[in-house]
Order: sequence, then C-alpha cells, then structure tokens
Amino acid sequence: MIDPLSVFLLLLAAATPILFAALGELIVERAGVLNLGVEGMMITGALAGFAAAHATGSPIIGFVAAAIAGAATAMIFAALTQFLLANQVASGLALTLFGLGLAALFGKPLEGIKAPPMTPGPFRVNWIVWLGLLMVPVVWWFLNRTRPGLILRGVGENHDAAHALGYSVRGVRIAAIGFGGAMAGIGGAFISIATVLQWTEGMTAGAGWIALAIVVFSNWSAPGVLAGAWLFGGVTVLQLRLQAAGVDVPVQLLSMAPYLATIFVLVLISARQKYSRRAGGTAPGSLGQNFHALR
Repeated sequence: MIDPLSVFLLLLAAATPILFAALGELIVERAGVLNLGVEGMMITGALAGFAAAHATGSPIIGFVAAAIAGAATAMIFAALTQFLLANQVASGLALTLFGLGLAALFGKPLEGIKAPPMTPGPFRVNWIVWLGLLMVPVVWWFLNRTRPGLILRGVGENHDAAHALGYSVRGVRIAAIGFGGAMAGIGGAFISIATVLQWTEGMTAGAGWIALAIVVFSNWSAPGVLAGAWLFGGVTVLQLRLQAAGVDVPVQLLSMAPYLATIFVLVLISARQKYSRRAGGTAPGSLGQNFHALR
C-alpha cells in the first residue's frame, strides 16, 4: 500500500534541486538577464560541494562551498555580458559547456567516494528541502514587497528608464547573477551530497535546462516556480515508483518522462500565450537585452 506522506516527502526531495536553481534564475531573469548557464553552475556546485563535504566531513560546509562556486562561475557570465557586452545566449551556452568540462576534469579523483551523512530534519527530511520551501515566500516577498525588489523588477522591465532614474543597472544585474549562481550551486550540491551521495560525471543530467523551462512555466513568479518544480518532482517520483513496482514499461521511456512532461507543459503555455492576451506579455521587457549606458 502506498503511503501518501512518504510519496509527498519523496516529491519534495526530488523537486529541491530544480527549485533552488529555478528560484535563482527567476531573480536573474526579473533583472532582465537571460542566463542559459544554469546547468554549468549546477554541476560546478555539485562538484565543489561534494569535494568540500568530503574533505571536511561537514555537509554544511559543502553547501556553503557549492554556493560560492556557483556564484563564482556566474561571475564569468557577468563579466562577459555586463562589462564586455557579449551576447547573453551565447555566453550562457558557453558557461554550461565550461562548467560541464571543468567538473569532468577535476571530478575524476572523487569518483567512487561516498558523501558524509547528513543530519535529517523534521519528518527525517533533509533540512535543505525545508530551506528550499522557505526560499519561495522569501523570493516572493523580496520581489513584491521590498524596495530593492521593486528596483530589480524595474531594471528588468526597462533598463533605460531605471538608469535615467539614477539606479545602477549593471550593479543590480551583477548582484542578481551572483545570487542565481549561488542558488544553482546549492541545487547541484543537493544532488551530489543528499541524493546520489557520491560524485558522478554529468550527474545533473539536464536539471539546469528544466529549471530554465520552469521559470517560463511559472510566468516569472515564485509560486509558479514551486508548482513547476513539484510537477517535475512528481513525475520523477512516479517514474521511480513504476520502476520499483516492476511495471512493464521500457526504462528509457520512464527516464524520459520528466523531460517529456516539461516539454508538454511548455507547449501548453506557449499555446495559451498565443491565443490569450491576458496571459501574454509576462516576460520582463528588457529580458536578454544588454545595457549600454551611453546610448
């Protein structure tokens, strides 16, 4: 018999890496920046977090190291796009390739090593899971109820108007990019430290791309990000349950299920925005546009 509580707790755990990465990317995109390097920042955080946790025996230090590594990787993207004014899409793709290659190179000595155990939180669930849930109202409150959040949204909607009012567009965007990198790093470390419990090359397996899709699915809102992460987590748990039950379905099809569900949802969102004026126009007005202070 299936225990609904245990299934729900599994769903929370499965959704956590995506939730962290998507919340970070939400802040980045609300500032008007499109960073496609989420996958690269996640895998970098997964490696740095696992290495630090193994070296110190402390998962907490591992997550801190992952946040720092993710933010540091994001600063490469910030330097390219905010100072050198490189194309954001190309820079983000390059960042993903860089992160995957860097992790593959430096992760070889860590293969086959187990992660140190973590102290469980309430309901014997990893405390990072609860931190992820807490970050949803925190991000919502920051964006909708604080002056810095209003400034960030203003920069994302019209960076020229924000600059004319005296706000530092570049400074706001760099801060948002750093936060997004730190969140992606924590999400990646959750996979290596709390889920897989060891380092494996390419272990993020497209989670960063799913996080990017969920930001669109959410209509750039924190509650929507939570719903999207839970959708992905629910499909993942269903996949694992079907495999454990020995259901006669090809393993490859079950592994594809979370990504197929994400694509299906994005198709529905796209159709809704095409045929409904009310649903359209939710993306930040300056999303993906570089800021030139002198024009």
